[in-house]
Amino acid sequence: MNKAELINAMAAESGLSKADSKKALDAFIASVTKELKQGGKVALVGFGTFGVSERAARTGINPATKAKINIPAKKVAKFKAGSELNID
Repeated sequence: MNKAELINAMAAESGLSKADSKKALDAFIASVTKELKQGGKVALVGFGTFGVSERAARTGINPATKAKINIPAKKVAKFKAGSELNID
């Protein structure tokens, strides 16, 4: 499912217009992004938790040249599914 399909599904499920569903999804994404950039986390009980993980600097290998390269440390977004997010 891509963003447009998600907006359509949200509109159908909630009874909102597609424009309002797009605004709601964009606001959700912006709010989560802002919180993660500040180092926080967003916990949606039953759905899951968005958080930030720090990856340490490491040495990698360029597959084309087999040369060693240094990969710098960075922060990445992560998501941990909640117990109620059952897809069985």
